Amino acid sequence: MLRITDARTGEPVDVRRALTRVHVHVPGDDASALRVLLVADVLARALDLDGVPALLVADPPTALRARADDLGIRPTEAAGAGGAAGAGRQVLRVAGTGEPAGDGVGVEVAPVTGPEAPAASGTTLRLALLRLPRRTPVALDAPALAEADETLGAWRAAVAGWATRPSRPIPEDARQALRTAWEDDLDVPAVLAVLRAVEGADDLPDGARFETFAYADRLLGLELTRQIGAPA
Repeated sequence: MLRITDARTGEPVDVRRALTRVHVHVPGDDASALRVLLVADVLARALDLDGVPALLVADPPTALRARADDLGIRPTEAAGAGGAAGAGRQVLRVAGTGEPAGDGVGVEVAPVTGPEAPAASGTTLRLALLRLPRRTPVALDAPALAEADETLGAWRAAVAGWATRPSRPIPEDARQALRTAWEDDLDVPAVLAVLRAVEGADDLPDGARFETFAYADRLLGLELTRQIGAPA
C-alpha cells in the first residue's frame, strides 16, 4: 500500500484503495511547475499499479501543458471534473514547497534550480527531474541533463538486447524491492537504484532483466523499450 508523508502534518498516511483525485497546483509554467505536474503523473501511475482508480486534476497554463505532453505526462481533467471529494473518495494535493494547501493529503515537491538546456528531449528531462527525492531541490543544469541522456541511452540499448533473449519472470525480490521503493513516499530514486542493481547482477538471465525494466517503466514513463526492433 502506498504511504505518503502529508506535507501539512509531516506524518505518513496510507493511501486507501479507493477512487482517488490527485489535484495539482501549478500556477506557473516554469521548470518547477513542470516538476510538480511530473510528480503528480508518477503518483497516479503508482496508484494505477496498485489497482487504485486515480483522476489527475489540474488546470495548467497552455505552455506548461505543451511541455507536459513532451514529457509523456498524462492528460489532466479540469478542476470541476468528477465532482467533489466525498464518501469513498480521497484527495491527494500535489504542490510546490510553500504553496497553499487545501483539504486532503498534501504532497510537497521542491523547486528546480539552475539553467535549463533547451535541447533536452522529453524523456531526458523527465529522468533528470526524477533522479532526486521529490522534496529535494533539483539543479537542472547541463551535467545533470547529460547524465540523464547517457543513462537513458545505455538502458534502452540494454533493454533492446535483453528483449532478444528468452523471456523470464521478474524475480520476486526485484518486484518487491521496486514496490517497496515507490510505496515508501513515492521514492523514485530508490526505484532507479533497484534497476541499476538488476542491470549489474551477475546471476540474472537477460529475459528477467527485460521484464523487470519493462515493469518499472510503467511507473517511470521513460520509454525504456523504445529501441526494441530498431536497426543495430
